[in-house]
Amino acid sequence: MAHLGLICPELSGHLNPMTTLGRELQRRGHHVTIVARPDGRAKAQRAGLGFVVIGDREFPEGAMGEATTQLGRLNGLQAVRFTVDLLRRGAATILREAPAAIRAAKIDALLVDQVVPAGNTVAELLGAPLLTVCNALAMNVDPTLPPAVMPWRFERGFFARVRNRAGNVVLRWLAKPIIDEINTYRAEHGLRLLERGSLGEGPALAHIAQQPAFFDYPREALPECFHYTGPWHDPLGGAERTVFPWEKLDGRPMIYASMGTLQNRLPEIFETLAKACAGVEAQLVLSLGSRDQTPDAAFAGAPVVVPFAPQIELLKRATLTITHAGLNTALESLSQGVPMVAIPITNDQPGIASRLEWLGVAEVVPPSRLSVQRLGAAVQRVLRDPVYREKARRYQQEIAHLNGLALAADIVDQAISTREPVPRNRFSGFAP
Repeated sequence: MAHLGLICPELSGHLNPMTTLGRELQRRGHHVTIVARPDGRAKAQRAGLGFVVIGDREFPEGAMGEATTQLGRLNGLQAVRFTVDLLRRGAATILREAPAAIRAAKIDALLVDQVVPAGNTVAELLGAPLLTVCNALAMNVDPTLPPAVMPWRFERGFFARVRNRAGNVVLRWLAKPIIDEINTYRAEHGLRLLERGSLGEGPALAHIAQQPAFFDYPREALPECFHYTGPWHDPLGGAERTVFPWEKLDGRPMIYASMGTLQNRLPEIFETLAKACAGVEAQLVLSLGSRDQTPDAAFAGAPVVVPFAPQIELLKRATLTITHAGLNTALESLSQGVPMVAIPITNDQPGIASRLEWLGVAEVVPPSRLSVQRLGAAVQRVLRDPVYREKARRYQQEIAHLNGLALAADIVDQAISTREPVPRNRFSGFAP
């Protein structure tokens, strides 16, 4: 058994799946520790995992909450740039403090979120086995695919390839501040410099993604040790218990709406969403994703409005999900066979939304085109056309057969025990 260190952004969308995987590995006898800034402590403790703090001077408890509040007011390229700067500052902290903290904790191997490539450099510096974890949409560059942050549909042909290559140039440009921060450190320590745009694609014993193979476009370029698994859900996990007024559900078909915990400080979206659903023969449940938000006035249609919601329990009853197209919400909706209307705001959400549309389980309304009329029409299309739900239920059955959490832990076990790369054919049936 090994002492495994887990590194990821201190954000719910990354910490939730990472701590779920950590709990499964701990159940198998490994000692599992989250290495993070103070705002990662609470989720680590709720999950019953160890915690090693870094960056507590620059990022005291609550600092990430303040940053995400700022991020929640942004969208599009502004939000992407803010996220990149947040990741750059996080990279500087990891590079400065994580090596000593990991040595002191006697951690044997590292599982590092793909969007935290500084963790790869730490693993290389320490000579520790490395596994890359894709808690969000896989960011691996493939010239045949649109970059994950782009809303483009999957297409074959010359012009699509030119478009995709141009998009990858933009992605490399956006990631440049992070790579420059890491390369400065690598130069100081005599390590080979990273190529621009190499986001979490360095040498690793395995690349493990929680997205299923069906949830990605057909790829031509992936590391031999890349594994699609399936959603990492743990009904006995360390999620925070959420109080919900179940008595307010009135028996009508239910629409569950959430814009996640990051891009949720745009009140006009919530107002548009409520107005679009007010004339639908269904009850809207609206999760604001924050305890510090209260609507200035009552929403149209008198929906059930809560700061946070027991999402999976509500999805079991839902007819439709309206979502920002975060990966966790998208996969949880599919796990319950619920079709969606997606309003992707930024980062990998446009890429996730385009995949949902490609699978035939969602309608997409970009924020730039969002209106009561357009959103209402999209909601009506998904509710009235049974094909959306039929396809969602088909993928629900596929997810049920994947057992993604156990598969991901199997791959980690194999990598740690052999200290050798784990090829895809070792786990047949899960290649793209």
